Amino acid sequence: MSKKNKSLLKEIKNPGILRLVLNESKNKNALSQKMISNIKEAISIASSDDTVKVIIIAANGSVYSSGHDLKEITEARSHKDGGSSYFKDLFNSCSDLMKLIVECPKPIIAEVNGVATAAGCQLIASCDLAISSDNSRFATPGVNIGLFCSTPMVALSRSVSKKDAMKMLLTGDMINAKEAKRISLINDYVSESDLEDSVMNLALKISQKSLKNIKIGKEAFYKQLYLDLSDAYEYTSAIMAENVLEDYAIEGINAFLEKRDPNWCDDQ
Repeated sequence: MSKKNKSLLKEIKNPGILRLVLNESKNKNALSQKMISNIKEAISIASSDDTVKVIIIAANGSVYSSGHDLKEITEARSHKDGGSSYFKDLFNSCSDLMKLIVECPKPIIAEVNGVATAAGCQLIASCDLAISSDNSRFATPGVNIGLFCSTPMVALSRSVSKKDAMKMLLTGDMINAKEAKRISLINDYVSESDLEDSVMNLALKISQKSLKNIKIGKEAFYKQLYLDLSDAYEYTSAIMAENVLEDYAIEGINAFLEKRDPNWCDDQ
């Protein structure tokens, strides 16, 4: 099933898997205000939809996303305030999208085929997982045009090492899929012909887990990252002590001991 609007396609090809496809290839799938709003709306709806277990963000065309729409930014300079209010709204809205991806209770996978730059690279770094085609390329080239990738650096620096992030940010150089995997910007890369199937297989594997357990795990993962070691263990110990009492944990452990597949009745 495919639900269309002009800039974002919504596809459900397998039960529980929502595939969002950026569909403005003529505009290099730029993260315009409209595109940002459409993605935010789709993820917000999916977050509370129990039939959706995994979300994929893909794109049509040879550019996954070029980042912010520079033509839109330039046009805003004609506003009475020189675009100041517009720019604040734009960057805040984009930041809200990236936070929404992290805070979404459903795992989100970036399916990357082509070039991803600036906020497009930020989008990938914000996703929980990312797989690209072997010919994909990545960059944060804002430094080359006098607009440093300050908001993309938030997601980037939380995905790759400080040195690797700074090299991308300070040089603006394009890196290939092999290098993107080495620095952990993506999980893996495959041939373009295998990309969609590879991502779908990963999504299907995850979708077989308990939805409620995935929600707890994803939230805990991101929260503990920014706690000191002692607080992180205190927090996650409390989470596990609560988790083990849940019906789905009882079912999962019993199924393992009885050598059978679990019946995740919590997701019905």
